[in-house]
Amino acid sequence: MSLIKSMSVMQIIDHFNLRSFDLNLLVAFDALITEGSVTRAARKLRIGQSAMSHNLATLRMLLRDDLFVRVGQEMQPTARAQSLSGPIRHALQQAQVALQVGNDFDPRTEKRVFRIGVSDEMAQVLLPDLLGYLAHAAPGIGILARELSLPTVEPLLNRSEIDVAVGVPYVPQGSFAGEKLFDAHASCCFHPDLIGRNAPLDADAYFAARHAVFSHSANIAGCVGDIYQKTGHTLDVGFAAPAFLPLLAAAAKAPLIATVPERIARRYAALFGLVTSPVPVAQGFSASFMVWARHTERDVAVLWMRDCIRIVALQAS
Repeated sequence: MSLIKSMSVMQIIDHFNLRSFDLNLLVAFDALITEGSVTRAARKLRIGQSAMSHNLATLRMLLRDDLFVRVGQEMQPTARAQSLSGPIRHALQQAQVALQVGNDFDPRTEKRVFRIGVSDEMAQVLLPDLLGYLAHAAPGIGILARELSLPTVEPLLNRSEIDVAVGVPYVPQGSFAGEKLFDAHASCCFHPDLIGRNAPLDADAYFAARHAVFSHSANIAGCVGDIYQKTGHTLDVGFAAPAFLPLLAAAAKAPLIATVPERIARRYAALFGLVTSPVPVAQGFSASFMVWARHTERDVAVLWMRDCIRIVALQAS
């Protein structure tokens, strides 16, 4: 059994009912939700605008929903269309893989290096699990990790210097596609003896403490500064760094509270002798997305790697 087949749950297919549904309509739907315009979707599929409008009318009738409503110059998807977009895109991707020339890529025997751009969180949380997964599923595959920052995501993908970016806070517009891997949840990590507090922390203790914060810029307040700004408190930063593990190392030696992603805290806090506590105020941190350039959507190998990342992320959630 191929890896792609083994990753799928076998289900009974209702061939009779599917036979009465023109599966080309799914392609039209995906083009519409990608382009946000009947005209652009028609151009993408190389059909006339009237044919695309007919496809949309048929989809609306079959699915009993407007699916897209005009807002200014754009066609905005309804809630029903948004719920369908992921499953339909995944089904089309799997069909595309199945129709590719059979022996171009076999992960069980392939010798290849994938270049993955990662945020610091994903480097600590997702990459180790991904390497463990690949050791069994594709032992000849190697990973070259590249550090990501917001200004570098689009250039690295456009120049094909990375195959996929993981840990991006949003999907860039234009020639990119993506999906959410993780919601954002943060935890406080600290040494009770050093700060004189036990878990769980309340808001007063959190605001009164000195902090170790993640910052990827000249702004020492980092992402924790946004919490303080919204509440009117003044942030006391004792240490800022562009990586999470140094924050934990600092909190193990100094009276600091390190605010880090919950997945980082769960995996590494105890190794530094730290306890964890939920952040006692509203957080507002960004979710983590996987992003890729649209010009790689037909690359069977990159599509397979995105599936591997998706599987590992689901296990890590």
